[in-house]
Amino acid sequence: MESFGLRLRRALDERGPLCVGVDPHGALLRSWDVGDDIDGLRRFCDTVVAAVGDLAAVVKPQSAFFERHGSAGVAVLESTIRQFRDTGALVLLDVKRGDIGSTASAYAQAYLDPAGPLAVDAITASPFLGFGSLRPMIDTALANAAGVFVLALTSNPEGASVQHARAADGRTVAQTILDEVSQVNAGMSPLGSVGVVIGATVGAGDHDASRLNGPVLVPGLGDQGGRPSQLAELGQVDRAAVLPSYSREVLRAGPDVTRLRAAAVTVRDACATALGR
Repeated sequence: MESFGLRLRRALDERGPLCVGVDPHGALLRSWDVGDDIDGLRRFCDTVVAAVGDLAAVVKPQSAFFERHGSAGVAVLESTIRQFRDTGALVLLDVKRGDIGSTASAYAQAYLDPAGPLAVDAITASPFLGFGSLRPMIDTALANAAGVFVLALTSNPEGASVQHARAADGRTVAQTILDEVSQVNAGMSPLGSVGVVIGATVGAGDHDASRLNGPVLVPGLGDQGGRPSQLAELGQVDRAAVLPSYSREVLRAGPDVTRLRAAAVTVRDACATALGR
């Protein structure tokens, strides 16, 4: 089976640099006038699939917004994952899991084993119990041609106190994460399957991501304050591997499918221009 890195590179080349976050929070469902309940959740997801499923390179459902509806919400998430994958979009499940040992292995089995009902192309993961704690997820992903996006430099104000802290060797915590991911991806072609998350409003700063050889997920664009022009502040990364992520700026155009699609095209094209693609 083709690696996640290869499939992502192809999707970005064919569909352009866009990840659409699928974040059905209560206020959004109410603004769409579909109701903040299971029926509204299902109608919302069906509409987003119809609007961007064949357009976006990647879609990123946020698991928490489905989990808050209980088992019925998780059932809608399962269905939505299947529908998106049928359209050809890659599905990145935003779960930010981070644990150790058998628990990390169980998370890996839940999302990265193709036999599971919640199997996706990639997940987000938190490395702040130590990068080594993610090995069960990374190993399972690589064994199943899936991917993992590891938090590195996030845009929340509290993040810097951990991510910019310095280890005994003088590197920041974020730099150690970038370096560890670089080692996992070394030698992979055309692109490694382990990526990092760098917030648009933060950028790489003085951090070195030049050896990453993997994708860079860039959230925080649009309503969260990030602009396409800030994609140039990611440092020496492969611009063809940058994956800008928009949620609210696209989703607020709903529930009309045509308007949703137009909003997605607008931000995708702006990001492509900023990245010189």
